[in-house]
Amino acid sequence: MDTSTTTDTTLLPSFLIRFLDAMQTQAFWKKVLELASAAALILLFFFLLEIILRRVLRRTMTKQKDQLITKVLRYTGWIIAIITVLQGAGVNLTALLGAAGIAGIAVGFAAQTSISNLISGVFLISEKPFQVGDVIQIDDVTGTVLFIDLLSVKLQTFDNRFVRIPNESIIKTNVINTTRFPIRRLDIWITVSYTSDLQKVAAVLKDLAARNLYALGNPEPFIFFDKYDVSGINVLFGVWYEQSRFVDLKNSILSEIQLRFREEGIEIPYPKRDVYIKGTTEAGAAGQRVIRAGVEAPNNNKERS
Repeated sequence: MDTSTTTDTTLLPSFLIRFLDAMQTQAFWKKVLELASAAALILLFFFLLEIILRRVLRRTMTKQKDQLITKVLRYTGWIIAIITVLQGAGVNLTALLGAAGIAGIAVGFAAQTSISNLISGVFLISEKPFQVGDVIQIDDVTGTVLFIDLLSVKLQTFDNRFVRIPNESIIKTNVINTTRFPIRRLDIWITVSYTSDLQKVAAVLKDLAARNLYALGNPEPFIFFDKYDVSGINVLFGVWYEQSRFVDLKNSILSEIQLRFREEGIEIPYPKRDVYIKGTTEAGAAGQRVIRAGVEAPNNNKERS
């Protein structure tokens, strides 16, 4: 029995044997309690500092800065707490940092993308092209900004999907901030027939904008007769609105245009196509039939043939 116990003990590393022996002493647990208390006090200090800074700067601090300050303070608190515990436990930090430096060089080559995202994140935070809560469009993705981190930007799309976009990709592409300014213009393209009175069309559109609850009177609506198209005359109708009223304005103004044009006798044409089919009758006589087909376009922006 004694021989097997001795053999099992000698199989363990010497530092582990010393650690197990130290655990059986009161001094060991006293040291553990002191280090745990020191780490807890450090974390508590940074937690209180975070609360104080939030209350002092909350009137002038954006959500983006709030998130950044919170993460910096938390990471700093944990780093200082870990260093304190390691120093108290007698770990040689000089040798540890030297080994970490050598390993950092190897990791740096393998993490070039992360470093690029980190540098891009610093540029985004300093440049401030958008903030938390803004609605932005990046390539074919549109959504509300949830978080702006040092490595990526998190978005919530309008159909409630979570999208993470690396900062490096954002720096290299065009970013459209649709909520940066308090007012925007809704551009509606309308096609009216060649028989329409353009002055009457302009007057009707101005009256619609003046009567709409969500359209702004200042700036005035923009009306532009663009060109003679295949089916009619293209008209650009631009209505200014508060950016939070986009859906309300678009739903209301489109239905009002259709109803008012119908009342005023203003025709919204649709593409028509004549198809000629050559064939024979059942009796065998040669003949020709003409079929006129009217193809109604779902909207005025459809390509006209």
